[in-house]
Amino acid sequence: MFDTVLIANRGEIAVRVIRTLRGLGVRSVAVFSDADAGARHVAEADVAVHIGAARSYLNIDAVVDAAVRTRARAVHPGYGFLSENAEFARACEKAGLVFVGPPVAAIAAMGDKIRAKATVAAAGVPVVPGGGAPGQSDAELAAIAEEVGFPVLLKPSAGGGGKGMRRIDSRDGLAEAIAGARREALASFGDDTLLVERFVTDPRHIEIQVLADAHGTVLHLGERECSLQRRHQKIIEEAPSPLLTDEQRQRMGASAVAAARAVGYTGAGTVEFIVSGTDPDDHYFMEMNTRLQVEHPVTELVTGLDLVELQLRVAAGERLPLSQRDVQIDGHAVEARIYAEDPARGFLPTGGRVLTLHEPTGPGIRVDSALRPGLEIGGAYDPMLAKVIAHGPDRQTALRRLDGALVDTVTLGVPTNVAFLRALLRHPDVATGKLDTGLVERALPELVDGEIPEPVYAVAALRRLLALDPPGPVTDPWDLPGGWRLGEPAWSTWRFELAGHEPVDVRVRGRADAAEVAVGDGEPVACSLRADGDTLVLSYAGATQRYTTAFDARGSTGQRWLGRRGRSWALAETDRLAAAHSGLSGTGAGGGTVRSPMPGTVLSVSVAEGDTVTAGQPLLVIEAMKMEHTIAAPTDGVVTELPVRTGHQVAVEQPLATVAPEAKP
Repeated sequence: MFDTVLIANRGEIAVRVIRTLRGLGVRSVAVFSDADAGARHVAEADVAVHIGAARSYLNIDAVVDAAVRTRARAVHPGYGFLSENAEFARACEKAGLVFVGPPVAAIAAMGDKIRAKATVAAAGVPVVPGGGAPGQSDAELAAIAEEVGFPVLLKPSAGGGGKGMRRIDSRDGLAEAIAGARREALASFGDDTLLVERFVTDPRHIEIQVLADAHGTVLHLGERECSLQRRHQKIIEEAPSPLLTDEQRQRMGASAVAAARAVGYTGAGTVEFIVSGTDPDDHYFMEMNTRLQVEHPVTELVTGLDLVELQLRVAAGERLPLSQRDVQIDGHAVEARIYAEDPARGFLPTGGRVLTLHEPTGPGIRVDSALRPGLEIGGAYDPMLAKVIAHGPDRQTALRRLDGALVDTVTLGVPTNVAFLRALLRHPDVATGKLDTGLVERALPELVDGEIPEPVYAVAALRRLLALDPPGPVTDPWDLPGGWRLGEPAWSTWRFELAGHEPVDVRVRGRADAAEVAVGDGEPVACSLRADGDTLVLSYAGATQRYTTAFDARGSTGQRWLGRRGRSWALAETDRLAAAHSGLSGTGAGGGTVRSPMPGTVLSVSVAEGDTVTAGQPLLVIEAMKMEHTIAAPTDGVVTELPVRTGHQVAVEQPLATVAPEAKP
């Protein structure tokens, strides 16, 4: 076994690898960028090396140099970044480092989807009908799409993760889709080669975990169902699949082993298949990921194997300590990916500072995370923050445990998708295992709850009142927050605002422990509030609710964060008098200020101050966490303010442009 291993990655996978290295007594070396100086993987590694700016994880020379300088004998690439980069594996080899992954030839063969399909097809593995080759023109790709028949999928040949992927249902818009896919593929992978594949109806995404050593042993460790996706990226994965029979499972496993053998594979890898939900006897090869997968924990929980340890042992030249007969599937496991994103706004990336963190524990619960209190989440990297995984003796138990774990997951300060994940897990089709890759898109309106419950505003107002309440018994009536007067108690009014919602006035009278609250135009409700550390206990209309709370003092007014059962809200207190005289704001029909929907970088600006624009016309493009978002004009008018330029870093809700209606003659 190696004495020192460098992890060429960041975030939760770096923390995950460090955990296994620590268990093996192996010295761990982390690398980090400027943006990750305070990251958890930096703190947990035995040694940490700074390698540069945000994109430095892609700098082969810097990573290899860090490994050489720290006397590492091997490099674990994690996933993403350089994990499937043949040049990186070759550079490690040249520097005398062991790359913890497959041979360079296998990475190259499977890294090119076009070449990969040809290779596995020659080995007898079924492939999806389609085509594509380097150097093909847009017109040639369009002709292939016409020949295959719509709907089709456009996919980058050089990468995965849903980047650059487009579904095309007809020839209308085909040219624009090809151009957009090429642009995104080039930005993500440095290669704009595309391929076209037939889109399988009622598709289910099922992948097989394979494991191979350098002594001729190639195993499969069962399958993972990865059909629950948004924007072609997985969000919930499970093992085993509720679709497959044992016979189908064995056939797919045999196909995966054949694919791995076809390229002389060693280490851990995943062979991905598309399967028709209406005819699961047919499976088609999609691609092979020549690395560890994000969702590997579900396989670890049902097999009892540590895939990172086995990767390291294979890389060190050891034989696999098991045969295919030794692989047993025990129970069921389900994983949910926690992202810094807003499902109600098209899964736009979010950001912020982790103010309060609580990660769940309990029977069958595992958390892979890179979060820590005080961590700043920006737009430089993929928005995945953590994974919560549950194991149980059967699927229903695993789903129930996962939902309970998400209830106990708190990340105040950073908006996440936890509430959306809970709603998805409770969807009837998910509960019964009737899955497909389009389910999330179809069910999205019922999975996203944009309404703010009245008790949330009540908690915010009572917490404000609680801060003003004098401690102990009141002896001076003038000490009361509303003062003292003859007749009934006076009302105090606060105005609270959440991003994307109109401000709401909340009236309160009494003390926090015995008050009346009226939210908006609603009738007063008897309620009370008490604080228990960072928990607020609310009694509202006879029902008791518990909220986790934190205060972010940044900004002109700060924000009061509240969290309950997977949901969270950030309320800012606003000045009612100032708001009444503020003039134009938002992007209403009369024009106004266009604000950034996410933290990120201004990728391009297509207008200038003084330009006349029409409603819906693109103004600029924001890039964050490998995703582009076009900002459009809210109405016809003139661009009167444009405070940002290409390359500027912007925050959520930061003004980007102001469009004013043209004066009528």
